[in-house]
Amino acid sequence: MIISPGRRYIFVHIPKTGGTALTQALESRAMADDILIGDTPKAVRRRARVKKLTAAGRLWKHSRLCDIEGLVAREAFADHFTFTLVRNPWDRFVSYYHWLREQSFDHSAVRLAKATEFSDFLNDPQTVKSLSMPSSAYMRDGAGVERADLYLRLESLDEDLAPLWEHLGFNLSPITPLNASRRARDFREYYSDADAELVARIAAEDIARFDYRFA
Repeated sequence: MIISPGRRYIFVHIPKTGGTALTQALESRAMADDILIGDTPKAVRRRARVKKLTAAGRLWKHSRLCDIEGLVAREAFADHFTFTLVRNPWDRFVSYYHWLREQSFDHSAVRLAKATEFSDFLNDPQTVKSLSMPSSAYMRDGAGVERADLYLRLESLDEDLAPLWEHLGFNLSPITPLNASRRARDFREYYSDADAELVARIAAEDIARFDYRFA
């Protein structure tokens, strides 16, 4: 996550959407008072600052807008250009699974991914619950009002970024991908018909809103 008082923007980083690459690009032009929350190089150097801050929720890489209330006043959201990245859910869930399998920290999702094949991981109640939150949930304030000015689709990122560059007054394209998982590029290889239908149900809001397809 990045909160930039000087440039009046808030970037909300939804997991496994390509947000690290965009974060690092934005960090290259970070202002001295920008609040960088995460594990990118400049965010790590500013981590001591973040530890001194207080907010309504947890301040971490994937904080939601409602989490940062108190740090940013609810009425001030309207004065910021607020944006996030989204990704085809079928592709995103495959990426999430393979990312978990490469991790070494102790977490139930990591243990599950390492112990199961993709289908079993996807159908586990723990996974279904964790992946059922739509992108809009990250972009709502504490009163439940959606505050997103821009949703950037990873699949058409360069095109979708134009309004952000206009707001900032500079252009950082192209954004170089980072943290690619070791996996087959065609996400469809991982899905049975039943598994594809499961994703269609639990990610129905994002699929409809951003016109995603399994094909």
